[in-house]
Amino acid sequence: MAILFSTKQLFSICIILSFMLSFSYGRSPNPAFRIKAVNLGGWLVTEGWIKPSLFDGIPNKDFLDGTQLQFKSVTVGKYLCAENGGGTIVVANRTSASGWETFKLWRINETNFHFRVFNKQFIGLDTNGNGIDIVAKSNTPGSSETFEIVRNSNDLSRVRIKAPNGFFLQAKTEELVTADYEGATSWGDDNPSVFEMTIAGRMQGEFQVTNGYGPQKAPQVMRKHWSTYIVEDDFKFIAGNGLNAVRIPVGWWMASDPTPPAPYVGGSLRALDNAFTWARYAFFPVPSDITISVTTSQDLTIMGGPVHNTPKKYGLKIIIDLHAAPGSQNGFEHSSSRDGSQEWGLTDDNIQQTVAVIDFLTARYARSPSLYAVELINEPLSPGASLESVNKYYKAGYDAVRKHSSTAYVVMSNRLGPMDPRELFPLASGLRGSVIDVHYYNLFSDIFNSMTVQQNIDFVYTNRSAQLNQITTSNGPLTFVGEWVAEWQVSGASKEDLQRFAKAQLEVYGRATFGWAYWTLKNVNNHWSLEWMIKNGYIKL
Repeated sequence: MAILFSTKQLFSICIILSFMLSFSYGRSPNPAFRIKAVNLGGWLVTEGWIKPSLFDGIPNKDFLDGTQLQFKSVTVGKYLCAENGGGTIVVANRTSASGWETFKLWRINETNFHFRVFNKQFIGLDTNGNGIDIVAKSNTPGSSETFEIVRNSNDLSRVRIKAPNGFFLQAKTEELVTADYEGATSWGDDNPSVFEMTIAGRMQGEFQVTNGYGPQKAPQVMRKHWSTYIVEDDFKFIAGNGLNAVRIPVGWWMASDPTPPAPYVGGSLRALDNAFTWARYAFFPVPSDITISVTTSQDLTIMGGPVHNTPKKYGLKIIIDLHAAPGSQNGFEHSSSRDGSQEWGLTDDNIQQTVAVIDFLTARYARSPSLYAVELINEPLSPGASLESVNKYYKAGYDAVRKHSSTAYVVMSNRLGPMDPRELFPLASGLRGSVIDVHYYNLFSDIFNSMTVQQNIDFVYTNRSAQLNQITTSNGPLTFVGEWVAEWQVSGASKEDLQRFAKAQLEVYGRATFGWAYWTLKNVNNHWSLEWMIKNGYIKL
């Protein structure tokens, strides 16, 4: 590479670079600045509803981790049930199915599975008894808890369950379920090994997609997704349409890249690196009288990043959002729960592991002028994530960020569920640069089911405004509406209706002292895609 400067020009550039360095390490946040961001959901943390096609190539994809199954014996006419929710025998005596009658899959491969019951034990053979009785006693699944589901090709709702001893489960009576059926294969109502299967729930998160494809195929699928779903042109679109930031959901396994624990695959960290490359400010402005001559394809590297012959001008800020914590902080697929269980925060080791993730990510990007904030965790769910454990983690996570950056904001997500919206104030108010994140959707509650267009808009102007005012104080943490969307339960609404709804939210959430972020940039559901909403004239920024 040959770069030709005059001495005067080179001196000017050195001064500019010196300023940029001091800015990146010691900049003072502008209190009048407001984030207008979009979430890059479905990119580095998978959510199947955002991009369903990502799951299309998984063999036997009906049976992914966390799929909830219920089995009704065709001979007894009642549902299989883990008695007492687990810890004892499995029976077939329930006339309707609920929690104890629901079995969650742990996928081993496309044909073999573990079945987890309500109290988190696994069903298996009673190895301490006669070897054929079915019980739900094991806390750790092994070969005795491994089953195969065989479906009737003519009626996929009819299944037989093959036990590890080679025989099929059968309901002999309401109280006796055994693994000793060796009769002829038939699918009639007279076969005690046949069950009517109901799929009561599915999960399509990062664990499901990577474990579903398996260790050979998952790396290929996920790396292609990461490199094509969000690209540099998306950042150009974002910056060119009135937005100034992106909130990027990431998963805890990224800190172990390139060799994260199974079933996760390496490569998402490189994708996040790309985001910082695309988002950053140009490292120096190029005056018109300076000639840059590039004679090789190699890039000049300054401040830990490449300076291309066409400087980047997007100037987007980045909020790193730990969307999926180890063990799952809310049991949802978007936190990469395996089966809907919520394990995060139950042990100190779990919390310390999460702090280490924050430490790793902040250390990696603290020098970038694009790093604006680190969100310590997304949507911990109460009461599973207790206020005590959340506060303990938030303080430790804040300290981890401050170890590497004195200027990055530290975002603390309010818990989901019944709680005081100002419960984090005693902690956050004493921490410089702290932000409280709230998520406002006119969805996910029965109160919105029958609302009209105007009632939804009035709810934003009245209720949401009041909620935001409640957590906005002159001497407390900043406020951030980290997720909202111009979607509702109204059917048959016009384009003008949605425009008014979006406008109301922009006006109210624009008062948040830190800013807001739309969920999300891309989505197969049009109203959830800010890209589609902007291109089709529903939202203008």
